[in-house]
Amino acid sequence: MPINNFLLPGAKVTPAYEVANSCRFNDGDSPHMTKSSSAGVNDKGTLSVWVKRGVLGTDQNIYNPYTSSNTLLHIYFASDNTLKLYVYDGGSTIAHLVTDAEYRDCSAWYHIVLAIDSDQGTAANRMKLYVNGTQVTSFSSSGYPSSGADMQINNSGTTEVIGRYQDGTQKYFDGYMAEFVWIDGTQYAASDFGEFDEDS
Repeated sequence: MPINNFLLPGAKVTPAYEVANSCRFNDGDSPHMTKSSSAGVNDKGTLSVWVKRGVLGTDQNIYNPYTSSNTLLHIYFASDNTLKLYVYDGGSTIAHLVTDAEYRDCSAWYHIVLAIDSDQGTAANRMKLYVNGTQVTSFSSSGYPSSGADMQINNSGTTEVIGRYQDGTQKYFDGYMAEFVWIDGTQYAASDFGEFDEDS
C-alpha cells in the first residue's frame, strides 16, 4: 500500500515508503484475527491502526480484547457511523466514549489511536481517542474509568480479537486495516505514530 494513498487528492509525491501487510476484511466472509494474550499491564497501553471502511450503516468491530462475554474492551464503528468505545467488567460499563462525529467516507483512510492510562489524575486523560492526528474531545456520551481501573487489556487468559465481536457471530469489519499496533504499558499520543513526508 503506497503511502501516497494517505495524501490529499491531487498530490503528486512518489512514495519513498510503503506500508506492508495491510489486510482486506470482507464482512461476508466472517473475517477476523485472534491471539491469546499473556498477563501484562492491564491499566495502560496504546492502540494505533489505519482503517478504510468498505460499507456503512452496520456495527463493525475494530478491536475487542476479552476474558469473558461480559468482561471486555470494545472499539467499533456503530450502525450510525459513529466511533464507540466501551469497557465492561463483569457486565457493568466502567468506561465509554461515543463520538459526535460520523465517519462515512469510504474513500478515506482514518488513523485511529486509543491511548489508555487509568492511573492519570485527571479523568479525561485516562482514555484519549484520536482520529487523523487530532484528539477527539466532543462526545455524545462519555464516561471515564475510575483511578487505577483494570481496563480489560493484557489480563491472563485474554483473547485479542481484530475484525469481529468476541462472541464470534456479529460486528464483522468490512474494509482495510493497516499498521495495527498495540503498545503495552505506555500511553502515547497520535503524533508518536506514522512517518512524515517532507514533500507533502
